[in-house]
Amino acid sequence: MTRALLLLLLLAACARGPVLVPEPRYVVGAGYQLGGHWSYPREDYALVEQGLAVVLSAGTPRRTANGEVTDPTAMLAAHRTLQLPAIVLVTNLENGRALLLRVHDRGPVERGRFLGVSRRAGELLGALPGVPFQARLEVLGEESRTAAEVLEGDRVQVGFTAAPVGAVGRESLAPPEGARGVAASGPPRVMAVAADEPRRTAAPARLPETVTQGAARPGMLMVDGGSFFTFALARQAASRLGGTAEAVGPRSRQQEFRVRAGPFGSVAEADQALVRAVAAGLAGARIVVE
Repeated sequence: MTRALLLLLLLAACARGPVLVPEPRYVVGAGYQLGGHWSYPREDYALVEQGLAVVLSAGTPRRTANGEVTDPTAMLAAHRTLQLPAIVLVTNLENGRALLLRVHDRGPVERGRFLGVSRRAGELLGALPGVPFQARLEVLGEESRTAAEVLEGDRVQVGFTAAPVGAVGRESLAPPEGARGVAASGPPRVMAVAADEPRRTAAPARLPETVTQGAARPGMLMVDGGSFFTFALARQAASRLGGTAEAVGPRSRQQEFRVRAGPFGSVAEADQALVRAVAAGLAGARIVVE
């Protein structure tokens, strides 16, 4: 009986496989193909983006694009182009809930989805697995640089200060049942690391499960066909997309023209329009929320 029990325990240990040890690095990386389309990563410490997000599948633990390990219970996210890691404030525009997340992987795979959040982050944001939700992402420049500076990896560009962001009124929201954090009046801040500290080799500290509640601000679903520096090219792209071309910003010699189609009444309609845009040769088309 004892031998049988020991054998079962041994078989269970073997089935679990080796334990993955996190080896976090700072990564930007070259262009890559995922889910049938290309993405081109770049550093951006002031990015503000709105689009459709999804809850990532938990799956089997694996290494992420920057050497960390997936953890569906942590405050983590995947983005196609941001430097890794990046600290971002993610807001569910459909209910106003906001949460601080650490971007440490590439994804999501689905075309038309700009952000993937861990299972636990999705729960706290009020998002359901398999159901896209309108989200706003804001990179926190200071915190992201701090997270990058303590890691080995690609060359880190530091020393720039992000433009100030206007204050947004919020009220504290008690974390949902099971949350380990506490409600706060604004996004939590990551502690700065002194320049003479040794570079980090262990897993990064877990971000707190701190939820803030703002007003729900769902927007319109649009398909962005890209930007062009001549109106003729923008008009050609707009005709292929079935949308319009419009000037962006003040008039200048380097005037930029944006191509958009929509608004669409549902995610399914926006997805269909995106498929048509890609088939028409607009490989960089994406779904955005305005």
